[in-house]
Amino acid sequence: MVAKLAPRKEAVLRIIVREYIAKAIPVASEVIYRNYRLGVSPATIRNDMAYLGEEGYIIRPHTSAGGIPSDKGYRYYVESLSGEDIELPLDEQCFIRGLFYEADREFERWVKLATTLLAGLVQNAAVITFPRVAQCRFRHLELIAVHEFLTLMVLVLSGAILKRQLLSFDEPVTQEQLTSFANKLNAGYAGLSNSEILSRSRKLGLSPREQQVAGVVADVMSAEDEMEYDEPYLDGLRFMLNQPEFGQSDRMLGIMELMEGKDRLKPIFRHELAEEGVHVMIGEENQETVLRDLSLVSSRYGVPYGIGGDIGVIGPTRMDYGRTISTVRYLALVLSELFAGVYRDG
Repeated sequence: MVAKLAPRKEAVLRIIVREYIAKAIPVASEVIYRNYRLGVSPATIRNDMAYLGEEGYIIRPHTSAGGIPSDKGYRYYVESLSGEDIELPLDEQCFIRGLFYEADREFERWVKLATTLLAGLVQNAAVITFPRVAQCRFRHLELIAVHEFLTLMVLVLSGAILKRQLLSFDEPVTQEQLTSFANKLNAGYAGLSNSEILSRSRKLGLSPREQQVAGVVADVMSAEDEMEYDEPYLDGLRFMLNQPEFGQSDRMLGIMELMEGKDRLKPIFRHELAEEGVHVMIGEENQETVLRDLSLVSSRYGVPYGIGGDIGVIGPTRMDYGRTISTVRYLALVLSELFAGVYRDG
């Protein structure tokens, strides 16, 4: 928490941040005096800017030049944002919900749509990880006869994860027998994890063919638990690189290497968030070296103790924090509601 500034100095800092976000040029005291009615003289504004510089809230590239926000200045600005500053306009909320309403009921489509929407709405790079559960649980099993020796297994796991696999039996099996196997396992395994299924199987008195099915179910669930959805969805790199901060070829190259090598993006969401809601990491606050001159606005989405992922925006420290926070927060809410419905129904 940054120490509270006096009201006028805070007003000057907020003006500098907003002007710099909008125009990407140092903000001079004359601009503040001419365009904002603070009720004080230009000399007083210059003194306030000198104080903000001495305390590390702004940086003066040259003695006679205007000021630009430092990481500390951006941090103060973010913490001073009000609820009104970070509320997405109602018409945009309706627009977003309408798009998801029209989308197919598929995780991948939802995540791709959210990534594209987020990037376009904030004009920066959007990154969203695919939702997953910490430990999958058995929901439902169907066995469908394909051939007298061949069966299609359709397994539904927690989080509406659907797995299909062909099973081959040594002897012919009828659809009636397969339905009986499925009913027995559905009753015995409902809501169990893989380890719990292995323990329960010993008590169910399974026939050899039922044991074969149960073994495949356990193998599929074990593989799902070990699977990592490593590659996040990314969109908006073009928006980010179009900003003046990345005009230098060497810096642009570094950003492209970060974004296009998606495995380098994986660590940014690895740290457990201590609290719910939107988190803002500015410049040097980022633990990952590759983000030290960037800002990350992120949130978790999903079902508590169930399926979930991360949603975030990466951009220059000169980003529109109010707009970005409100958009990340609202899209996280929408995704959470969508996945909660599927998770509940599953």
